[in-house]
Amino acid sequence: MIDKEQLKEFVLRLGDDSLVLGHRLSQWSSNGPFLEEDLALTNVALDYVGRARMFYGYTAEIAADGSTEDSYAYNRDCRDFTNLLIHELPRGDFAFTMARQYLVDEFSLAYMKRLKLSRDKTLAAIAEKAYKEDLYHLRRSTSWILRLGDGTTQSHDRLQNAIDDLWGYTTELFEMDELDQEMSKADVGVDVASLQPEWIRQVTATLSDATLTVPANDWVVTGGRKGIHTEALGHMLSDMQFLQRAYPGQQW
Repeated sequence: MIDKEQLKEFVLRLGDDSLVLGHRLSQWSSNGPFLEEDLALTNVALDYVGRARMFYGYTAEIAADGSTEDSYAYNRDCRDFTNLLIHELPRGDFAFTMARQYLVDEFSLAYMKRLKLSRDKTLAAIAEKAYKEDLYHLRRSTSWILRLGDGTTQSHDRLQNAIDDLWGYTTELFEMDELDQEMSKADVGVDVASLQPEWIRQVTATLSDATLTVPANDWVVTGGRKGIHTEALGHMLSDMQFLQRAYPGQQW
């Protein structure tokens, strides 16, 4: 039997994942390689930020302590965030962004498909909306993997380098700590470890079609769920939280 604090922590994790990746994607606004892609990346960013608002809003509802979605986004320090590390890595070039997005999209679509079955009706409803968004996200990120991987020598090499640089962070997607196990047993969360075989199969097939090589599993970086982050998150939060820190309690 899960308690209120466990549910709050679990939902907060999902909000952190969504907010951090959404903010990273928002950094392409006005910086996209061409207008249509600039708008597309901005819209995907908005999907994630909207998702974060729903998760944070539900967290505040569970906490019932006067907190709001802004409290969780702007008033917590780096070590309080529990997002997966792959989401916080610097934006990088376009190849890096699309490589990360594809790897995350394959995972997120499978995750939200399972979360739609959650016994928690609010989580199931959020997952239903997120799943529809992820269908689009995966379709477009897959097309970019194929386009860049099987494109020019430069686009192929840059995408392969991005995949290589990201691969060690993907292990964390499928780690199950005690909270994940408890939420899965209660049919509220998702057994993410069970998603890994199909994720590997799908990713391997797509990379093969894109003439890319699946990296060796010879390094792993984890710690995000424990609040142990890369220095990139601190720099990101210093920008994102500045206004609310400078003028506490402001609303817009």
